[in-house]
Amino acid sequence: MSEHYDIIIIGTGAGGGTLAHRLAPTGKKILVLERGSFLPREKENWDTVAVVQKDRYHTTEAWRDKNGRELHPGVGYFVGGNTKVYGGALFRWRERDFEQVMHKGGISPEWSLKYRDFEPYYTQAEKLYEVHGAHGIDPTEPTVSEAYPYPPIQHEPRIQEVHDALKDKGLHPFYLPLAIKLNEVDRHLSACIRCNTCDGFPCLVDAKADADINCVRPAEQFTNVTLITEAKVQRLITSTSGREVTAVEAEIEGAVRQFSGDIVVVACGAINSAALLLRSANDQHPTGLANRSDQVGRNLMKHQNGAIIGVSLKANPSVFQKTMAVNDFYWGEPGFDYPMGHVQLLGKVNGDMIAMESPAIAGISFQEKNAFAALANHSIDWWLTAEDLPDPNNRVQVKNDTIVLDYTENNTEAYDRLLHRWIETLKAIGCGDRIIPCSFYFKKKLPLQGVAHQCGTCRFGEDPTTSVLDSNCRTHDIDNLYVVDSSFFRSSAAVNPTLTIIANALRVSDHLVERMQ
Repeated sequence: MSEHYDIIIIGTGAGGGTLAHRLAPTGKKILVLERGSFLPREKENWDTVAVVQKDRYHTTEAWRDKNGRELHPGVGYFVGGNTKVYGGALFRWRERDFEQVMHKGGISPEWSLKYRDFEPYYTQAEKLYEVHGAHGIDPTEPTVSEAYPYPPIQHEPRIQEVHDALKDKGLHPFYLPLAIKLNEVDRHLSACIRCNTCDGFPCLVDAKADADINCVRPAEQFTNVTLITEAKVQRLITSTSGREVTAVEAEIEGAVRQFSGDIVVVACGAINSAALLLRSANDQHPTGLANRSDQVGRNLMKHQNGAIIGVSLKANPSVFQKTMAVNDFYWGEPGFDYPMGHVQLLGKVNGDMIAMESPAIAGISFQEKNAFAALANHSIDWWLTAEDLPDPNNRVQVKNDTIVLDYTENNTEAYDRLLHRWIETLKAIGCGDRIIPCSFYFKKKLPLQGVAHQCGTCRFGEDPTTSVLDSNCRTHDIDNLYVVDSSFFRSSAAVNPTLTIIANALRVSDHLVERMQ
């Protein structure tokens, strides 16, 4: 057994990294365990073939689907977690997202906490992650107490034309809230160079406001904080009563080590956090830690995500394209009184990306690189998100020490309708003479291995028979065990989950500070 800590945090992504940053100034003795290393700064950070085609920064481990087929999940194990390659779009949920919402495919359940409980933490999260944006444009926008800490990222000329065309059609395009270190007034002082390899790529110049750069590295400067990388936590060990975690067992440099802490926080991402609790089953918790409710691993959500590119006759020389979003169909449209979802721009695709889709592009062979480059030079690229609903049959399991995702899509009519409506919209504004599904990068409608928006596997609630965590994200069954990542979500809404993960980590941090006093 290694030395004892006041708090142990497992994972350094949006949840764990934020928590470490918030708790570091308390002076408490903190151990942070990260399965991966620091993501290397190398030329391949910006190499499309390395990042997209060869999947350089995603894990090589294999999971399986419910039929036993092998999956290669789109997750990376590095300090900062998946924020190292995220697009930096940090959205607040709408007020209604925290209420019960009727969907065409079922019910999105009510949360015990509401938007007003998260609002001050959303504000703090936007400051911590240096979010650029502008309020008062998106008609679905929730109430806010303060302006964004940084001005919006301006559209490039072709995107501004599209913005104006959408407005002429009666829509309300708005600036994407982005977590990047861009100074457009004094570009020579800007860390961000506004390049074309941001969305889905690591940042070679550390200009992405991610959990590593903005949280973990500052936290590491405190002498009371110890970070151990390449430490894969295997299981949590409880006391004989089963009421507290007494040891965290991790494999480090080929050896098994144990650490003890007064408080243990799991923040491995919704799928791996559930898997860790399930792997930690013992006599007191035979079906997995904190699993009296049989809800650990259940209600897995990951959004219905997909991408399309609209190719038009007019060239699109944009470099940093990801600056605009549209929520006009978030809650539905005339004739469809159910939520549909969210649309935002992607980072700019290039010919190498489109080449990966070549079998689906009739009449163009893989070798015709000039044709792919021409398509990319005339394309505008979009990301669509619709809500998937919690279903206890959609679950994470561990079989023979392998993660298994038993997941069946639901609420699919919402996504299909959003896709159809957006294609119509693009054609109406001259941006869709040709529509290509993006299976090369975000793989059309994201398949099961696309789990960047994973959530819901340890839902929180007041009733310990139907939830895993209480309102402070402490497990009902184990007094000193918390889960602080997207596992706690009761629903998935239809915008990126990261800002809500960050805001909740800040909220739980305040609870932990009070508890440790």
